Amino acid sequence: MTTPSESTSTFICGKYQLKLNRPHVMGIVNVTPDSFSDGGKYTSTQAAVCHALTLIAEGADILDIGGESTRPGAAPVSLDEEISRVIPVIEALNGVSTVPISIDTYKPEVMRQAIAAGADMVNDVRALQEPGALDVLVKSHVGICLMHMQGNPMTMQMSPHYEDVVIEVGQFLADRLQVCLNHGIAKNRIVLDPGFGFGKTREHNISLIQQLEKLHRIGLPLLVGLSRKSVLGAIAGGDENQRLYASIAASVISAMKGAKIVRVHDVKATVDALKVLAAIL
Repeated sequence: MTTPSESTSTFICGKYQLKLNRPHVMGIVNVTPDSFSDGGKYTSTQAAVCHALTLIAEGADILDIGGESTRPGAAPVSLDEEISRVIPVIEALNGVSTVPISIDTYKPEVMRQAIAAGADMVNDVRALQEPGALDVLVKSHVGICLMHMQGNPMTMQMSPHYEDVVIEVGQFLADRLQVCLNHGIAKNRIVLDPGFGFGKTREHNISLIQQLEKLHRIGLPLLVGLSRKSVLGAIAGGDENQRLYASIAASVISAMKGAKIVRVHDVKATVDALKVLAAIL
């Protein structure tokens, strides 16, 4: 297994430089009515900002603000609706947040407005494949997360198929990385996400986590998002609100296998678990 301390890289994330010499925790702030786990809890700007500040107090290293659910079967929301949800939250956090603010979106105009409002990172489930997305990032200095997804949220879990999920996910991420590099985006601004649960069966997800070290060959830090996902329910049972212990186990295992960022709902529990891991290793 790859330990969190075996390598150090610096992730340029807007005005922040994150030393990835330990696993970092990205706290989820969903400003949505329909996200699979916490949809509807933080739909107002005030509630979302309070939750974000709580996550920082609990030890979050990055905040990930999302205004459109990407759970399986989720319908897309309009550009105007997404902007109205996330931009006021980013504006309110800008200047008071002590950690990087990430915008979870695939829409170029949301990216542009979020960066102008103070976002330090773009977390894109479509890996900058939308027309115009690359242009927005080329003109900025924010961090980028490129994620793999087979299909789209409406259909991705209907019949996902791979000949070899690890090879295919790795090739996709390597190809998208090369596109970014070809457009002049610095390598130290990019992290990669295998996209657990995005067009993958239980077996595909397990194969990816078992062989996560193979994705390190691409040469960039990995971000892993397994928090409360259905694959954990398939293994341990329980609905999305009963997957705390399974989520912590997934984060610890991901960190032991070299993940540099884990994206989670339960920040304090994950931070404590990773502190124990770091002390032992």
